[in-house]
Amino acid sequence: MWGFFISLPWFSSILCFLTLNLTSVMLHPQCLDFKPPFRPQRELEFCVMYKEFGCCDYQKDQELMAKYYKIVDNFDYYGYANCAGFVLELLCQECSPYSAHLFDAEDPSTPVRTIPGLCSDYCFQFWKKCHFTIPFLSGDPNIAKVKGNQTRLCDYLELHDKDYCYPHLLSNQQLTQNLGRVQSNSDGCLQLCLEEVANGLQNPLAMVHANDGTHRFFVAEQVGLVWTYLPDKSKLERPFLNITQAVLTSSWEGDERGFLGLAFHPKYKYNGKLYVYYSVEVGFDERIRISEFHVSANDMNQVDHTSERVILEIDEPASNHNGGQLLFGDDGYLYIFTGDGGMAGDPFGQYGNAQNKSALLGKVLRIDVDDNERGPLYRIPPDNPFIHEQGARPEIYAYGVRNMWRCSVDRGDPWTKDGKGRIFCGDVGQNKFEEIDIIEKGRNYGWRAKEGFSCYDKKLCANSSLDDVLPVYAYPHKMGKSVTGGYVYRGCEYPNLNGIYIFGDFMSGRLMSLQEDKNTGRWNYNEICMGMGLTCAFPGLINNYHQYIISFAEDESGELYFMSTGIPSATSPSGVIYKVVDPSRRAPPRKCHFDPFPVRVRSNLIKFVPQETLVGIDPPNGNKIAPQPTESYDWLEELLSNLADLGPSLTTPVPTTGSSKPPRNSRRKNRRKNNKSKVERAPEIQTGALRLVGDEHGRSDRGRVEIYISGEWGTVCDDLWTFMNARVVCRQLGFQYALKATKNSEFGEGKNLRILLDDVQCEGTESNLLDCRHAGVGTHNCAHYEDAGVICSNSTYIVEV
Repeated sequence: MWGFFISLPWFSSILCFLTLNLTSVMLHPQCLDFKPPFRPQRELEFCVMYKEFGCCDYQKDQELMAKYYKIVDNFDYYGYANCAGFVLELLCQECSPYSAHLFDAEDPSTPVRTIPGLCSDYCFQFWKKCHFTIPFLSGDPNIAKVKGNQTRLCDYLELHDKDYCYPHLLSNQQLTQNLGRVQSNSDGCLQLCLEEVANGLQNPLAMVHANDGTHRFFVAEQVGLVWTYLPDKSKLERPFLNITQAVLTSSWEGDERGFLGLAFHPKYKYNGKLYVYYSVEVGFDERIRISEFHVSANDMNQVDHTSERVILEIDEPASNHNGGQLLFGDDGYLYIFTGDGGMAGDPFGQYGNAQNKSALLGKVLRIDVDDNERGPLYRIPPDNPFIHEQGARPEIYAYGVRNMWRCSVDRGDPWTKDGKGRIFCGDVGQNKFEEIDIIEKGRNYGWRAKEGFSCYDKKLCANSSLDDVLPVYAYPHKMGKSVTGGYVYRGCEYPNLNGIYIFGDFMSGRLMSLQEDKNTGRWNYNEICMGMGLTCAFPGLINNYHQYIISFAEDESGELYFMSTGIPSATSPSGVIYKVVDPSRRAPPRKCHFDPFPVRVRSNLIKFVPQETLVGIDPPNGNKIAPQPTESYDWLEELLSNLADLGPSLTTPVPTTGSSKPPRNSRRKNRRKNNKSKVERAPEIQTGALRLVGDEHGRSDRGRVEIYISGEWGTVCDDLWTFMNARVVCRQLGFQYALKATKNSEFGEGKNLRILLDDVQCEGTESNLLDCRHAGVGTHNCAHYEDAGVICSNSTYIVEV
């Protein structure tokens, strides 16, 4: 059930291209600095046609005004009367929200036009009246050569995409009707983009900031490591916290135990306190533990590991449903979100743990950890709702929850503070529905009587005393099977997203959003998808992510992130952190600027190297392409050749997120001159060659191991199959690392093949499997349900599992 972001194989993407490349892709608004347009903070005085929305702030507007007056100072009365308007319009196209297209600047590596792309009728009129102004507008030698010829000049200034020439694009409603809004496709799916922030992480399940002005962020891994990242994305080599020896987890895919939560005290800057939530084993018992730590007095990037004080421990009757969220509310109290104890249907006691107020499981707890250096480790807030109820635990703030996975506190609207302090949670469902809740004091959230809006335990559901609060939103399992709660966006950089609650689903990989209708109180749903076509074609942005969405986060400035992985095992280094980006609109330049407090670093720094790429399109190119000699060729041969050239380095299949032109192979022409047939050119398969098959998503970095020996392909049995064997396989296939040696036909059974190898034992340094010890070719005492496989990687991190 674990895997990467589901997508069509690359071959399918090319076939999609062959059918879709005749349709034009609507381009995205983009400025000359390769970023989205914005609403200026101060009203423009010169390029007033773009005062509401465009690519110029007041400072740039003043620069263009100065340039304008410098040019028109050279005009006589006739020139000014006839051409000043043309000059103003041409200069101000730098402020157009489509300036990157007008100036052919989508690709940062190509020269930017000095005069925007003009529609032919407008260009003819401009040349006829004002061609003498051209030397003042442009120093381009190519323009200087053709400026005296109307046809040649206008042909040079013409854009390939005539929808975007000036001024016709202003009247093109298809382009302008939704300008500056979050774009959605025909199904209403909001198209956003991503920026990769960190990678190579082992199941990153929390990213938090210390709110101390340094703008560091701290990333917790399930194994019990917490890493420090600086604002420039570099990572400290030494972990901030390392409690791997105490944390109970495993490499099993789907193990819910481990380091689960991290929260910094609101006054961390002054008291250095932080709190962690993790699984432990005490004797034969499994527990969840909430502990307090202090930062080291000698290193602001290192926890004092001797300072741990256990605040609370709760027995876990099963290994799943461990909760894991810690956060501080606006009231300064520590909130702890526990699961119902595990198994299915909360079978503990007459009504289950979640409805039992004498149990701490299935609850939202609230405690006071201030001033706890002497006396009790925590106190009960005086307004906790059940403090005076006989038999109820006083720590309980709300109850009736199943397994809330990821909660957040709303910062509130940046201007009105509307919504400030609300706590949003995703509560994982049983077998039908997932839900989003807003936590309120003393309320019952229904489990196990209800799942989502529907009854689960019909007898409990009919109890008139239930008095439960309904979710703000619930979705069925055809959309996803494990909700990951998110955040209400309150950042500065993307104003359109303000007030939108963004969350996801761990199993389906869906990104989703809710927005409150203030008139009705209802929350309206929109799915989020990655930008199609050129929507995300900005430098540094991508439009794909690994499927398993583990957690969401916000940084000290309120910008939104999420963490996902391709292999949800606590020891798999396939976790990536992504920043959510709105490509349709940004904040004005300098509005969101911050100066982080200095960080004293006593550890080596690991520079961030992005690994993810924009997929589904070729990079835009503003250069005019010289016509090629006409020659016929076999397009299918070229397509197959391109596929063959990919090799094993393509570890993640490319989703069909937009039509794209297949890369033209520079050697195609020479290959056509070769008179040998395809059969003669094809390399002969060598004995010992390997292939990976059986991955349902077509990924080339994993699969059942099949080996070619003496003219036939066959399988390998998993008797004695180890990580060292996997290492030999992965290296032979061109991968740097092996992540897993899979057994029990995890990638299916090769029933149509003979079993050629059994009892393989490698030391890890052999060049191929036949160099390892084995029972002999064709000799085995196993069956296909024991077919062996591997998962390989080119990650710079390696973990044996």
